Amino acid sequence: MQTNFIDELRWRGMLHDMMPGTEEQLSKEITAAYIGFDPTAASLHIGNLATIMLLKHFQLCGHKPFALVGGATGMIGDPSGKAAEREFLSEETLRFNQDSIKKQLEKFLDFNSGENSAEMVNNYDWFKEFSFLDFLREGGKYLSVNYMMSKDSVKKRLETGISFTEFSYQLLQGYDFYWLYKNKNVRLQMGGSDQWGNITTGTEIIRRKEGGADEIEHKAFALTTPLVTKADGTKFGKSESGNVWLDPAMTTPYQFYQFWLNAADSDCPRLLRVFTLYNQQTIEALETEHAEAPHLRIMQKALAKDVTTRVHSEKDYEIVKQASELLFDKNVIEQFEQVDAQVVEALDLIKVKKEDYSNCANITDFLATLILDEKGEPIIFKSKGETRKAIQANSVSINKQKVTDPNKTLEFTLLRGNYLIVNHGKQKVYIIQFV
Repeated sequence: MQTNFIDELRWRGMLHDMMPGTEEQLSKEITAAYIGFDPTAASLHIGNLATIMLLKHFQLCGHKPFALVGGATGMIGDPSGKAAEREFLSEETLRFNQDSIKKQLEKFLDFNSGENSAEMVNNYDWFKEFSFLDFLREGGKYLSVNYMMSKDSVKKRLETGISFTEFSYQLLQGYDFYWLYKNKNVRLQMGGSDQWGNITTGTEIIRRKEGGADEIEHKAFALTTPLVTKADGTKFGKSESGNVWLDPAMTTPYQFYQFWLNAADSDCPRLLRVFTLYNQQTIEALETEHAEAPHLRIMQKALAKDVTTRVHSEKDYEIVKQASELLFDKNVIEQFEQVDAQVVEALDLIKVKKEDYSNCANITDFLATLILDEKGEPIIFKSKGETRKAIQANSVSINKQKVTDPNKTLEFTLLRGNYLIVNHGKQKVYIIQFV
């Protein structure tokens, strides 16, 4: 078991800021801390995973983690980092999202570990009976408008405009901390570095409501972790198709595994520290081994294995690993025919109607007009002209056989009676399934 939470965060590069006295509090006794998650989608994504890992390490170090699913705050939306106000979600949608997120959090935190068992709370439970006048008296009275306007999340929006609803968000989040402090003995709130303003609003409300005595300042604490960025400083966590979700229905285990497997060498040391449970010695050994043979992508494989196994399952990892290796096997055609159906089904399959394929005149029409994404946009080539050029440049193959004639008719043998493997160059592989 880990023992010192702050030391663990320091070597992992996961400590951005903390209030004075935080480390002393954690070394003194088992402490309860929480992180809030807004149910604005039916799934958490890998941006959330960085803060989930804060709670995970917190529990591994012997402390008690709380995950707050914001049924109330989710009705408003946090203005932090947003250029415009969010669309309001219906109560029904929010409830569905909350239930989905709870199931995901249960994969990471131990809810049956005795004294430091994780707990899940929903701020709608204490706000649903709270009248507007009660809130003004219990929350609004304790912060000045000047204090609230000094927060970065507000200042950045003043030029474009911020509604009173979003302006009040920090009051709601601040009151959450106060409620948990009073009712659950929660002493620490954690989150991403962009949440520092909202978190310290909570410590300020606690300080003022509890009398403002000097010792009160040391009863509630704040800690943030850096936002994860790529080595070049750009935002991390999105693929070509958007957010990388933890829900397999929104990002398949294969897509999820591929995302980590395709990480740049320069990003891997940071990603291994933030997103995996490997210890310092293991990560440093992986870095050394990788440096000796970068082409083997040792860091990426270790990263993809750990995160995919914990977010999905060991079985899912084994299937997607086999599926991934299958596509680059020298004997891919033979292997594709023999492999288990679940491995084929795990791949990113592009579905094409058999009828459309049968009625297609030639390979150019097929590649340019039938291989489309869910929005009806071309996946491999944007036009017939682009397709012809690629074929004439000898960079297209079907079932590992080069296609040299743009007007070639569709007389290919379907693998497993229902699939084609299309290669565009050496790295781009597409699996077509006929339905």
